[in-house]
Amino acid sequence: MRPLPTIHAREEQPLESGRREILHLEFSNGERRRYERLVSGGHGSVIIAAVPEPGTVLLIREYAAGTHRYELGLPKGRMDAGETVEEAANRELKEEVGMGARKLSLVRSITLAPGYMSHQIHLVLAEDLYPERLPGDEPEELEVVPWKFDRLADLMLREDCSEGRSLAALFIVRELLRERE
Repeated sequence: MRPLPTIHAREEQPLESGRREILHLEFSNGERRRYERLVSGGHGSVIIAAVPEPGTVLLIREYAAGTHRYELGLPKGRMDAGETVEEAANRELKEEVGMGARKLSLVRSITLAPGYMSHQIHLVLAEDLYPERLPGDEPEELEVVPWKFDRLADLMLREDCSEGRSLAALFIVRELLRERE
């Protein structure tokens, strides 16, 4: 495995939701470069694949300001101070879907753009669901859409399902569940 580049200097600039970091690097071949990255603030975030029954996952449809349309995707949100990944996932699930989970499993972390962002989102599989709603911070009630795992090919081609983290997470969870069978 290649050694990581040496960081010779680091400059930081505060941003509203994190900071911009400039790294002065030297690679193992002696090449020097300057890289910029966005370093996330906050306590982390979670994305939840809630499985109410075998073969089905719960999606939500919510407004996405970036595309100015309603998007289908997995429930997700920021972690609060002091929350574990599982606690945050269960809270977000209750707020966005109106369900809690008795079984929560951290699957893995997913990056958004690792070339220039430090942000990671923790993928959690939620099983053994039960009804429970907590008030959330969404401006309107979210539509919950059950989706069959065997129809993921249809989902990934839909115009209203473009969020890459959700798509990647769905395929990861589908394969994980197939391995259990």
